[in-house]
This record gives sequence, structure tokens and C-alpha cells, in this order.
Amino acid sequence: METNPIPNRLKQARLRAGFTQMQLGVMIGMDEGSASGRMNHYEKGRHTPDIRTLKKIADTLGVPLNYFFCEDDITAELSIQIDRLSSDKKQMLLQFINELQKENHEL
Repeated sequence: METNPIPNRLKQARLRAGFTQMQLGVMIGMDEGSASGRMNHYEKGRHTPDIRTLKKIADTLGVPLNYFFCEDDITAELSIQIDRLSSDKKQMLLQFINELQKENHEL
């Protein structure tokens, strides 16, 4: 995918969380008068939020920061689900993935 995934991911996460553009903007510290417009520019890809702003958005929407950089929907959903796992479960998942890759190479 050549296009920037941030605008689409931002809109998806915002809608999933049930916030308007203005609500999200205000929640991350934007002025009420400019929040909706700024968030709209981010979602349309006219402007890209800096990393600190993107981190605030991620924390507010309950998604990991890397979610915004996922180029496909499956990877994006995996990033959310993996983020919710405990450290032990993440380790187990990593071991399982390593085993799958070994099996794949043996075929």
C-alpha cells in the first residue's frame, strides 16, 4: 500500500470508540473551536499528526500506536488484540508464531 494508512486508521478507531471528531479533539487537548476541523484534516490526510499527538489519540481510543501504521485490516486488528494480551500470553503467541514459521519453512 503506497498511501498513508494513518487517516483511515484514525477514522476507524474513532468511529469504533464512538466519538465525534470534536469530542476526540477536545479529549486530547485541542481547542473546542478548532478540534473538529483539525481532526477532519487528519482523517482526510491533509495534515498528519505529530507522534506525540498520535500517541494521545491512540491512548484515548484504546489502540496501540502501531495500529495507525498497519497497512491492512488484518494486521491492524491483530495489533489491537495482541496489545490487550498479558505479557505471558504475548510470549506464548510469539512461540506459536515461531513454530508456525518453522513448519512453513519445512514444507
